[in-house]
Amino acid sequence: MTVDRRTVTMAVTTTSHPERLTGHGGTMGRRWLVTGCSSGLGHALATAAARAGDALAVTARKTADLEDLAAAWPGRIVPIPLELRDAASCEEAVRTAADRLGGIDILVNNAGIGLFGAVEEVSDAELRDQLETLAVGPWRLTRLVLPLMRAQGHGHIVNVSSVVGRIAFPGLAAYVAGKHALEGMSQALAVEAAPHNIRVTVVEPGMFATRYGTSMAQAHRRIPAYDATNREMLEGARGLAEHPETGRPEDFAARVLDIVGAKDPTPLRIPVGDDAYGYLELAEQASRDEFAAARILTQGPPAPAADLTAGRAAAVDPG
Repeated sequence: MTVDRRTVTMAVTTTSHPERLTGHGGTMGRRWLVTGCSSGLGHALATAAARAGDALAVTARKTADLEDLAAAWPGRIVPIPLELRDAASCEEAVRTAADRLGGIDILVNNAGIGLFGAVEEVSDAELRDQLETLAVGPWRLTRLVLPLMRAQGHGHIVNVSSVVGRIAFPGLAAYVAGKHALEGMSQALAVEAAPHNIRVTVVEPGMFATRYGTSMAQAHRRIPAYDATNREMLEGARGLAEHPETGRPEDFAARVLDIVGAKDPTPLRIPVGDDAYGYLELAEQASRDEFAAARILTQGPPAPAADLTAGRAAAVDPG
């Protein structure tokens, strides 16, 4: 299979910017569907977008968890129940959002759950639950929203990943797998959607003060042999919201508003938070080191400069 170099570059680096929305007050009055808004990043984003003058359909498993948003922003917030693992629930959520808002300009796949456990500890059912929520659900919602966006001639899909969408931490293998899958889908989608004036962005938050760490479930099976490797990671996740250097959800929301309002082309994958850039810089260097080591292993060390010069001379003048 031959892959065009431009296609690879588009999938890895940037995504095109759609025309500015018209008929909704320019950059104001955009219509959002945002998942996972009962607390944390989704709640902060819904608040910031409503404050900016936009209209939103916001989701949670229980609409009672969205009552404060609806009360704070009457006429701008539409609460919708959503179970990401259920196809019918996803279809109804998109239908309701489009009907109540008159369309969907921005889809934010934010909802997620965490599971702590070593690879050997996580069962098939636990893994399936993670992937259904972190990868299959967002894929399903994206598939449902794309026809609407193509018909209206514009749109923006924002997939909320994590720094673990590019790196991995012990004890979080199932969560890492889900976020890697989400990022892979997004890279392909960015190339497919660009001709239809639909932008795709993967947001990669670092550590933010949310309930992720305290609400994270643990694998039912425990194997003490992994405690020494994974205990520190679990303790760190549990104390995430209280750490003085952890980011505030309001800062995350402000960055997402900057991204969706950007006038120039934007990168496909955008880390959010100072710590995110630190983690990913280390990961990029480790990846380069690994690539170089793999090349040496399979192809041998690079030839000395003198040998390369002699080879080129022989190719020009074989004698």
